Amino acid sequence: MTDYLAAAMAMLGPAQNRYADPAAWDQLHAELDIRLPTDYQTLVDAYAPIQLNGHLYLHHPSTERWNLGQDIRDTVRAWSEVSWDGLDPDEDPRLLFGLTELSFGTRDGLWPIAGTDRGETIFLVAANATAPWLLAEDGEGGWARYDMSFAEWLYRYLIGEDMAGPNTSAFYPGPVQLRRLPMTTDERQEPWSGPDGGM
Repeated sequence: MTDYLAAAMAMLGPAQNRYADPAAWDQLHAELDIRLPTDYQTLVDAYAPIQLNGHLYLHHPSTERWNLGQDIRDTVRAWSEVSWDGLDPDEDPRLLFGLTELSFGTRDGLWPIAGTDRGETIFLVAANATAPWLLAEDGEGGWARYDMSFAEWLYRYLIGEDMAGPNTSAFYPGPVQLRRLPMTTDERQEPWSGPDGGM
């Protein structure tokens, strides 16, 4: 069985752990009243705040800019304002995935944990369940379910699979492209590549 956390990290290169802070995670979990998966925390601590392969963003709970908690709260607020009445049955995530309700930022609801500059949002579903799963919205009303860990989802995203629904691949040949996000207005984004043998 593949160790997807190790496989994803092999593609991304050595962990940076620039902002790793267990207290920041404890505070975030207390504020949200959920626990985010350990593999997700490990990847965020190792690399975030970062942009991967030119599209996917991961934020961090201990930074002022690109703050994960603030991003989750802002995204939950925005999605909570969407009217879900009158949707086409083919586009209604409640009908597609057997959800009794569609709520954001609730104990059994959807939690936005990653997003892209293409409008895709990756949600953790049933965060407190023994087997949480992921739901991706493609930015155009299409939804896809992924019964896997975040590490497996990220690994599959990086190798070029459609991980936000059909035709959403963001594959780039060669090493993974990483871009450290600036922490001040004067700082520039800092790009680098994952290891050549990582793919």
